[in-house]
Amino acid sequence: MTYEEIMEKLEELGSEQIKQIYKNHGVKEPHFGVKIGDLKKLVKFVKKDHELALKLYNSGNHDAMYLAGLSVNPKLITKETLQDWATKAYWYMAAEYTVAQVAAESEFALELAREWMNSEEEMIAVCGWSTYSNYLSITPDEKLDIEEVRKLLNQVKSTIHEERNRVRYVMNSFVLSVGTYVAELNDEAKQVAVHIGKVHVDVGNTACKVPLASDYIKKLEEKNRVGLKRKTCIC
Repeated sequence: MTYEEIMEKLEELGSEQIKQIYKNHGVKEPHFGVKIGDLKKLVKFVKKDHELALKLYNSGNHDAMYLAGLSVNPKLITKETLQDWATKAYWYMAAEYTVAQVAAESEFALELAREWMNSEEEMIAVCGWSTYSNYLSITPDEKLDIEEVRKLLNQVKSTIHEERNRVRYVMNSFVLSVGTYVAELNDEAKQVAVHIGKVHVDVGNTACKVPLASDYIKKLEEKNRVGLKRKTCIC
């Protein structure tokens, strides 16, 4: 399918109800309001065309941008493109999911995560923390810098409640990710989770809730899933 055909299909799949839901979460025009499940059905038409995926992201249309993240080859994407994507990720879904998940599977994962986490721009910082969290979920523990992850846990412990709104959310998710995917640091993540307690995030006019890290990790322990890695973090 061509770019024009994909955009026409997205418009066809959109609905005013979903548009309103996305609007409540912070999406700006243009977008059609396409369900994630319907976007995934279009991946097969984009996946083998790297340039098409890049063009979809650059459209500025939320639905097309999300489809691009599902379809692009993270092994082909350049660092410069990822940096450009991060600057265009104006709301949390693009930053936490689209950009972070693709970056986490790229060869620039750690380099960009470290750079972005220190950004003064809220959504770029969000990209950084979420990239690192996703990276932990797919990378064998023996390839991780355990000391760096430990330091980041301590940073979350000390600073999370003073951080910017959405950065608080992804810092909390980082604790979840460490406790879930890094067996060696499971106990330390649980201690940090208890210390930070409930993390308050303004989620706007939505029913979204911030998961309590200690409860989340406990549930995964009960299912014997601590340390189990994912094959992919792009979803």
